[in-house]
Amino acid sequence: MTAFPSPRPVAFGTKGGARPITLSTHDLGSGPPVVFCHGFPDLAYGWRNQLPAVAAAGFRAIAPDQRGYGGSSAPADIRDYGLTELCGDLVGLLDALEIERATFVGHDWGGFVAWAMPVLYPDRVAAVAGLCTPYMPFPSVSRHLEAVGGEVDRQYVAWFQQPGIAEAEMDANVRPILTRILRSGAPLDEVLKFALDGGVLNMNPFKNAEAWPILGNPLGEPAVLDHYCAVYERTGFRGGINWYRNGDRNAAEHPDIGVRKLDIPCLMLTAEWDPGLRPEFAAGMPALCSDLEIHLVEKAGHWIQQEAPAVVNQHLITWLKRLN
Repeated sequence: MTAFPSPRPVAFGTKGGARPITLSTHDLGSGPPVVFCHGFPDLAYGWRNQLPAVAAAGFRAIAPDQRGYGGSSAPADIRDYGLTELCGDLVGLLDALEIERATFVGHDWGGFVAWAMPVLYPDRVAAVAGLCTPYMPFPSVSRHLEAVGGEVDRQYVAWFQQPGIAEAEMDANVRPILTRILRSGAPLDEVLKFALDGGVLNMNPFKNAEAWPILGNPLGEPAVLDHYCAVYERTGFRGGINWYRNGDRNAAEHPDIGVRKLDIPCLMLTAEWDPGLRPEFAAGMPALCSDLEIHLVEKAGHWIQQEAPAVVNQHLITWLKRLN
């Protein structure tokens, strides 16, 4: 199978005439276009098992480092990382590549972006697939805080809201963090055992990372972790964290996302052992998606596209071929 392609910079002007953005983009194959949207703390490299397989199946597979990540532009202003800007980037990417419509595949935070695309830009979207992230409204920061009794340091989304605080700690501990985050799944009772500190729930593995256990298995050979570490040691985590700092703003500016019905083909792959984006979160999707296919990936955690690539690729390619 063809190797994961090297990236090339794709530059375009953003909506409203703001400064141009460059997305470091991996592009492979020909045929109906499929755009892959990564999450946090990930990169386009997280789709290294999907792009060659999807291209070999007869599609054009495209994966950018999204705004704030890897080799792509990372503006300074927090407000440059809202859904308006992130979805605008994908439209700009399509325009630069002379693509009218594409299927979008999103994982984690990239799933929220992918599901937002048919609401904000319906004419540019042929279909959407979500991995772990269902089509649902944005959970508020206050809702995250409720789970930990309002203690900011114990909930990573809330902790991320303080500009400069998370970056200062995380940028100094790239390898300890990524060693613990980029792992295969484990049974939820095992995860919960280590998330309870003296009977108090801690949902912030990014703070004091070395105090957290190393569960599961690496997501590939040692070179995989080395690649992620090299990139984040160069860029830091600020860009990705800024996506979280726009969560409440996204919900306020785009209340239809996660609520408006979608009349396009939709695929949802849930992961049995994902502790954050639980399979049951997708329970409301049949009422919102007129053409929906759902599959559970058993005994897999949050990083299903890296942990169970054969299963994910089979579901994804079968679905893509049905559409085309």
